[in-house]
Parts: sequence; C-alpha cells; structure tokens
Amino acid sequence: MGTSHHRALSLWGVVAALVIVGFAAELLSIAELGPRWLDQAGAVAITAGFTTALAARTGGRPVVAGVLAGLYGAVAVVWGNETVLAGAAIGSAVVTSVLAVMLTVPAARFRYAAREMLISLAVAGVGAFAVVGMRPQVSLDAFDFVTLGLAFALALGLVYRLGAGFHGAGRRGVVMLLVGTVLVILAITYAEVFRRYGSPGLLEPVFDAVSWWRAEFGAVPRPTVVFVGVPGLVWGCHMRARRRQGWWVAIFGVAASANVATVLLNPATGWLEALLIVVYSVLPGLALGYAVVRLDQRLTGPRGARARRAEEALAVRPEPRRFSPLL
Repeated sequence: MGTSHHRALSLWGVVAALVIVGFAAELLSIAELGPRWLDQAGAVAITAGFTTALAARTGGRPVVAGVLAGLYGAVAVVWGNETVLAGAAIGSAVVTSVLAVMLTVPAARFRYAAREMLISLAVAGVGAFAVVGMRPQVSLDAFDFVTLGLAFALALGLVYRLGAGFHGAGRRGVVMLLVGTVLVILAITYAEVFRRYGSPGLLEPVFDAVSWWRAEFGAVPRPTVVFVGVPGLVWGCHMRARRRQGWWVAIFGVAASANVATVLLNPATGWLEALLIVVYSVLPGLALGYAVVRLDQRLTGPRGARARRAEEALAVRPEPRRFSPLL
C-alpha cells in the first residue's frame, strides 16, 4: 500500500514538473525570450504531462502513454510536416479536453460544482498554450469540429468503463446521454449549415450583430459552451455526489473544455479577447447550470430549503480523490 502510494505521488510529481516547465517555456516564448523552438518544446512537455495524467486517472499505463505522446510530439516538431503537426495539436487538444473533465470530483452543492467547472477550464486553459505552441496550420472550423468529436468519443468510452456499460447509466442516464448528444450534434450541424448555405440576406444581420457585440464588449460567447459544456459539467458534478449516472452528464463538459483548449488558435483573436470569450461563455453557462440543478432537485429531491440542506449533507457517494485512479 505504502509503495503504491509513493509511486502515485512520484508519478504526479513528474506530471506537475512537466506541465510547470512546459507552461514556463510557453510564457518565455510569448515574452520573446529564449530560442525560437521554446514554444514547441513547451507544448510537447505539457502534452506529455497531460497524457500521463489522463492515463493515471483512468487506470491506463501512464508511463507508456506519456512517453509515446512525448515522442510523437517531438517527432512532429522536428520533422515539421504540417499534417503531423496538426495531428499532434489535435491529440493535445483532445487529451486536454478529456483530462479537464476527468479531474473533477463530485460536488454536493452548486458552489462546489461551479468550483469544479472552473478547475476544469483552468486545466483546459493551460492545454490551450500547448495546442497553439505546436504551431499547426489548420482550418479553424475543421480543427474545432474534429477536436470536439474525438474528445466526446474518448470521454464516452472512458465513462462507459467507469459506469460498467450502458446498463449502469439506467434509463434516466441513457435519456440524458441521448438528449445531450443530439444537442451537441444539432449545435455543430446548425452552425456549419448556417455558415455554408445561409443566404446573404439571412447571414448579414447575424454577422452585423456579432460584429457589434464584439466591438462593444470585446468578444462573443461560444454557444456550445453556454448551452452544453458549462451546464453539463456543473450538473454532472452535482449529480455524481448522489448517483453514478452523473458521469453521463459530466462528459458534456468537453464541449466547454474543448472550446477553451482551442481558443488561442485563431490568429485574429488576441489574449484579452480569448479571455473574454471564456468569461462571457462561463457566466451565462453557470446561470443555466444553476437553473438545471435546481430543477433537478425540485423534480427528484426533497422539497424545502431545510430538506435540501439535509440531503446535501448526506450526498456523499464515494469516488476516488482528484489525483487517484477512477478505476
């Protein structure tokens, strides 16, 4: 027991060292200090650290996964092939997005669920430096769609293992999974169809409204973060304190973490605007998440504030700690 605990601490120490060194390299590169390849080296270090952490958290082989991720990133950077670099950046974004959700823990009260959401987005924010640090030359829309699709598929596969298959989700969990999946697909499909095939007369007012909002407030919120990612993660963490079906809701948090992980890729988006995009997306998403949590409590929980407090005190469904394996 003591040996395994010591190994786990050592492993997470290596993860922390890789991420801290990689993030410091990114900051030095932004300040134009050090060699030109510093941002790419930092991206490889962060990606290797996050891959190790994800494997450790989900019961995989962390050392093997981290070494392979680091080797692939190093080869991509040294080779410089655009396709290989794009693959490395997508891999970094996907690992970041899923790790950001998997590192959360159950939250008995809404404020704790909001804290978990902020921790998740902070992880995704660090990963965003690794994604842009790879210097991928990609179509932004295609990169976003592929990242979100792969991240959701990976998160779904991991939660399938955590929940012992779909039968562990129960009827309610399956319904929530289907509804959430449909919402994600509709949001992506609608945005793409609207952008590609909408008539100029229909698109012009929308673009004008977006331009006005951006000029007045500095950035525009991301709909998938507002309506799917933040509410899904908040509600999922809140539900996980009571029922394991909460994992099937929490995985929709990748809609938020994936957006944050790729927010720096657009060269037209400055640092302040990227930060404002996240802030403007999180605030209404939290409000919507609060409404969903309260509605869930009203429909399935006890009535009255006192009864809710008593229920929250008993909402202690066990899960491993944040840096312990989930499996």
